[in-house]
Amino acid sequence: MLQTSNYSLVLSLQFLLLSYDLFVNSFSELLRMAPVIQLVLFIIQDIAVLFNIIIIFLMFFNTFVFQAGLVNLLFHKFKGTIILTAVRLGDPRFYQDSLWLRKEFVQVRR
Repeated sequence: MLQTSNYSLVLSLQFLLLSYDLFVNSFSELLRMAPVIQLVLFIIQDIAVLFNIIIIFLMFFNTFVFQAGLVNLLFHKFKGTIILTAVRLGDPRFYQDSLWLRKEFVQVRR
């Protein structure tokens, strides 16, 4: 069972990981002349996002609703969060070269 003190720690960890995500998204363009460093930051960012997803599901598993067998109710309440995370990570535009991505690069360089 998750105690209040543990919840604060988990919440702090999630905020730390999300802050890193925001930091990389905000300042990664400053490192475009050092692509290796940029690549490492993006890999760490992906790992942080995966850890956040794992933490969200672990939080689901620790609820009384989940342990009582009412998984359908729990997922119904949080389906927006779950779907948005699967859709966001599964978007093919992020995994291949496309016209949309090239337009974004041109816009950023101006």
